[in-house]
Amino acid sequence: MRLRTLAAAVGTAALTLGTLPAHAQSTHNAPTLTEGPLRAHLSFLADDLLEGRGTGQRGGDLAVRYLETQAALMGLKPLPDGGYRQPVRFRGTKLLPGSSITFQAGVGSTSARLSPIIGEGVLIGTGSGKASLSFDAPLVFVGYGASAPEEKWDDYKDADVKGKILVMMVNDPQPTADEPNRFAGKAYTYYGRWLYKFEEAVRRGAAGALLIHTTPSASYPWSVPANGFGHERFHLNKEGNQVEGWLHEDMARDLFKSAGFDLDDLRAKAESRDFRPVDLKTSARVELRSTVRQVEQFNVVGIVPGTDPKLKQQAVVYSAHWDHLGVDEGVRGAGGSGVRRDDKTDHTYNGAIDNASGTAALLAMAAEAVKKPAKRTQIFLWPAAEEQGLLGSAAYVANPVWPLNQTSADLNLDSMNFVGRTKDIGVAGAERSSLYDTAGQVARKMGLKLAPLIPDISGAYFRADHFNFAKAGIPAFNVGSAVFSGDGHFTFDKEQTASSAKLVAFKKDYHQVTDEYRADWDLSGMVQQAQFTLNLGYAVANDPKMASFKKGDPFANVKR
Repeated sequence: MRLRTLAAAVGTAALTLGTLPAHAQSTHNAPTLTEGPLRAHLSFLADDLLEGRGTGQRGGDLAVRYLETQAALMGLKPLPDGGYRQPVRFRGTKLLPGSSITFQAGVGSTSARLSPIIGEGVLIGTGSGKASLSFDAPLVFVGYGASAPEEKWDDYKDADVKGKILVMMVNDPQPTADEPNRFAGKAYTYYGRWLYKFEEAVRRGAAGALLIHTTPSASYPWSVPANGFGHERFHLNKEGNQVEGWLHEDMARDLFKSAGFDLDDLRAKAESRDFRPVDLKTSARVELRSTVRQVEQFNVVGIVPGTDPKLKQQAVVYSAHWDHLGVDEGVRGAGGSGVRRDDKTDHTYNGAIDNASGTAALLAMAAEAVKKPAKRTQIFLWPAAEEQGLLGSAAYVANPVWPLNQTSADLNLDSMNFVGRTKDIGVAGAERSSLYDTAGQVARKMGLKLAPLIPDISGAYFRADHFNFAKAGIPAFNVGSAVFSGDGHFTFDKEQTASSAKLVAFKKDYHQVTDEYRADWDLSGMVQQAQFTLNLGYAVANDPKMASFKKGDPFANVKR
């Protein structure tokens, strides 16, 4: 797609704004949202009919078709080809029965053979794109697996890990009394994310990576990665690990003990800069059989051209991923054309909150934005495959429909507030940039306060689509973030204790079949959150200056 072609098209479209009502040309305050459209979109997108909007599944195709139809209906401007789809191509891999990983731990008479059950003691898959793999590789413990020059930290030192399977901990090196702010203190950094650790293993030429799971370090229970590895997994079409996955903590403890090591002792040593990789004196026999296919999915993109002769060449992006986990492939009908209902077990991961809520909110916001454009162009983006590692937004940033150096900000919506209005709004991540001050001004005009900033101990900033924009140097954050940073930190208009408890309780529904739409939800808080996001977007779109990261932030020096 040629960016100049799109910019020229938007410029031409802006000339037609003279036909709009006078108020649409004279004022740039955000239009007002209502609950009806948002609830209607939400209930439909989360319905069993859409089969959990799975990547590479019929439900995902239905979701894309619905989004592009709604975009055309409300009058969003399409891409230069006349449509709203941006292709995202990747490969899908699903582990087959008969796959295994077996460990031969220790040496001599004390050696032991361990054969963990996939799904219980270990989770494995491949990012290689190969349907059949059979190999042996030694195991090396690399601590946190972090190589962070700015922190003067290197878990690899000069060790050659090519062809080896790296065993590592999730999260970052923890703060100490002498260094309370190392690796952002109690907060997560990108070095702590599973995605970084898998990527680093590829860069090092390793055969693969196994992450030791604990609920505190990962910030979610074993069932979350188990569900992910139990479904078809997707990777962009580039080099990946031969084997990658997770070790249950109990399995890791047994493995280390069998090899003559104490897991807790090595964990403690890994908290020091002096740590060096440890040969676990263990080999793994890996047998992987997988289905592999090429998949084309789509980001959905719609444009509201700006009105200012100069500022319309710049843009603000609103984003919300449309995908969820879909339907267990084992219960699909012949040819994947439907879902068998031959038992009473729920096999559909509807993803009502995650993220039919954000998808629906963005539709409601876009419909109103069309009626009252801002000075800058507004881009409404529904990325694909967020649940597979932020793949859709990564593809957008790699091939943007608008120049990145002319993109002021990305405001993302993911897993929204479904329990009622609040007196404050969460803006975690905005403090990295000028967006924080703008958000404060918008909140005051709405009679809201900004929720207190708390350490990002779950790595939420790195777990949603806005992060790919931040990595590209564009100020971005997940607006509201009530579900994953709530835990009672928000002040509700009514029933504080009960409302906070509902947010906390949702964590047991996260990535489970129980994340379903309920007609009795109080969506007033969701409307409020969407309105705040739209108001913030208009404030950014009408500001004479582009948004910017604050000096000293890791993303401030990234050239757009």
